[in-house]
Amino acid sequence: MRYLVPLITGAALVAGLASPAQAAPASNEWTADVSGRAVTWGGSPRTGLVELGTHRLAQPANAVTAAVTGDGVVDVRGLRADGQWTEWLEAPATLPVTTSTVETRVVLSSGKASKVRLTASKVPAAEDVSVAAAGRSYRVYATREGLVGGTTANGHVIRSRDHFVALPSRRGLANNNSGNYSVQVCASNGRCEWAPVWDVGPWNTKDDYWNPSTTREMWKDLPQGKPEAQAAYENNYNGGKDQFGREVANPAGIDLADGTFWDGLKLTNNAWVTVTYLWTGSGPVGTVRTSAANGTVNVRSGANSSSSQVGLAANYAQVRVTCQLTGESVSGTQGTSNVWYRIASGKHIAKAYVAGVSGATAC
Repeated sequence: MRYLVPLITGAALVAGLASPAQAAPASNEWTADVSGRAVTWGGSPRTGLVELGTHRLAQPANAVTAAVTGDGVVDVRGLRADGQWTEWLEAPATLPVTTSTVETRVVLSSGKASKVRLTASKVPAAEDVSVAAAGRSYRVYATREGLVGGTTANGHVIRSRDHFVALPSRRGLANNNSGNYSVQVCASNGRCEWAPVWDVGPWNTKDDYWNPSTTREMWKDLPQGKPEAQAAYENNYNGGKDQFGREVANPAGIDLADGTFWDGLKLTNNAWVTVTYLWTGSGPVGTVRTSAANGTVNVRSGANSSSSQVGLAANYAQVRVTCQLTGESVSGTQGTSNVWYRIASGKHIAKAYVAGVSGATAC
């Protein structure tokens, strides 16, 4: 449950954005004009996001610095060899991988920015070797977000019975209408939903508790997988308060949109759930696509539509594919196919609704 109501989005007119044919040349020093770009305001506390897009580097790098003229800080992430992104890190940042492509965004707390100067370099650092095939998974307390009609931190306007989640760090905040950071969240009743991370919260905004202490942004003395709000609520950590000095009223480590809460997991009350942070894993990945913007795809116990429905996968959510098998032929947004993907033990989804999977092996 969220305690500060987000404000509805506001945007500036987009002007002077380069077309693909006018893409900037590869370089390790570049400047972005922010003044004419759209600003999306939302989330709680209220922040503004200015997406600066991707940039090709002339030389591979793992460190990025940024100088902002005006208000704001810069988030940066790097493209991994498997085509997935690292988490967003606030510049100056050392990325967990050396990369030739980075993406940046300006995060505003008030006011506006006019220009950003960025520099990428190679510095000594250990490469990330902690990525596990299944991704990191922790049991945390889930609350229902609600706030229909409000605007999330990435600019999404919340619909009735919506399908997304919020995590208390923008390091895992996906772009609007993207699932490049998605979770698998499972309830004790055996149901699961795959949903994109489209908001920041509950309670904190710099608590990437799924990361080890070496990279966790705040609360580094807490065990990996334990949200600060949980420690504050259960153990009076930080005097029982969140990062903003508010008294923590529940141990929540994830917020669920109403559709995820009621329809995906069939919850009736806030509850403990098991969350897998899918971007921390490896292996074949695909993106769920439905014809409706707020649509979902049934996840079934077997490779046919007569098998029991054991969960949902939201539009734009990413799914990790364990293997593929032949089953009932289904027609969907990606054509007609008799291939089904196993995305967890006893959980299957029709290929006809999943885009971009490559390298899946037979079950």
